[in-house]
Amino acid sequence: MLRYAPFLVGAAAGALYARERRALNRVERLGAAALETLLDAIDANNAVTGAHVRRVADYALILADAADLDEREQNSIERVALFHDIGKIDGALSDIVDETTALTPKERKAVMTHPRRGAEVLAPLAGFYPDLPEGVLAHHERWDGNGYPRGLRGCRIPLAARVVAIADTFDAVTHARPYSRALSRSMGLEIIGAGRGKQFDPDLVDLFLSPPVVEAVEESMRKSHAPRKAGGKRRAGRRSGNAPDINFRWRSAGPARR
Repeated sequence: MLRYAPFLVGAAAGALYARERRALNRVERLGAAALETLLDAIDANNAVTGAHVRRVADYALILADAADLDEREQNSIERVALFHDIGKIDGALSDIVDETTALTPKERKAVMTHPRRGAEVLAPLAGFYPDLPEGVLAHHERWDGNGYPRGLRGCRIPLAARVVAIADTFDAVTHARPYSRALSRSMGLEIIGAGRGKQFDPDLVDLFLSPPVVEAVEESMRKSHAPRKAGGKRRAGRRSGNAPDINFRWRSAGPARR
């Protein structure tokens, strides 16, 4: 019997590992389901915001890919991009966001609470995605330290937030809002360039303005303006994978980007 002991121990350890792995997958899928539900809530509350966060996610992934970030970092950036504005679905902010006139100082101050509100909404998911609330909280910080809500400076701002800040600003100025008209793509790129080293990470700005990234962003913009198929959602993102946390239904199941 003793001669079989190592085999039995090994088999038991393998069975235990398999059970733990299945349990972990179930937990991960629970977290993914929660994210799906929140993404659906954004769509249901404000379709304009829903379309905005998908475009931001695509631009952010283009930039992250050009920066040669690994899959874990790209997944983190995608999540922060998709949920960076979740704080705006708060009832107190919804009417302000939909205003058709320029915001008053009081309304602007209220809108500036949305990063913290969003981080609070996402806090229960920190066990699944510890970087998500922090990235959402920091997406309006500035490279020069003059952002909000905490006045973080430079590399103290999480990388995901620095990437999303560029994508978010570019989309915000190149798409019409209830209170502002859309600017051209070239003007949007000029605004990003003007923020280099002030609002945005200078290295990321240089990369965003590089010809390959600009070309990819232009292609993404063309696709975002394409008519939706009946019964379907406009899709953003280009990668596919088996990790439960990135299998959002809205993403196309095309070949991997890399």
